[in-house]
Amino acid sequence: MGEKKRKENAKPVFVFGKKNYKFMFIGLACIALGYILMAGGGSDDPNVFNPEIFNWRRIRLAPTLILIGFGIQVYAILLNPDKK
Repeated sequence: MGEKKRKENAKPVFVFGKKNYKFMFIGLACIALGYILMAGGGSDDPNVFNPEIFNWRRIRLAPTLILIGFGIQVYAILLNPDKK
């Protein structure tokens, strides 16, 4: 009988707080934007070289955004939502 009351009183608790999830979505958006910026630049004809694959956006900007996004994800996981 006591176990039944304990189960009724137990409320589901999320692992992270609202602040953590907000930073996680921001990090996820940075990662997705980085992958979108990295896409493309290929050639339809395999015998023709397309120098667009070595564009500054694909070589520098996109990987930097992805690494920043992963950094934000780590920060979001380690952030203590209860601390003010």
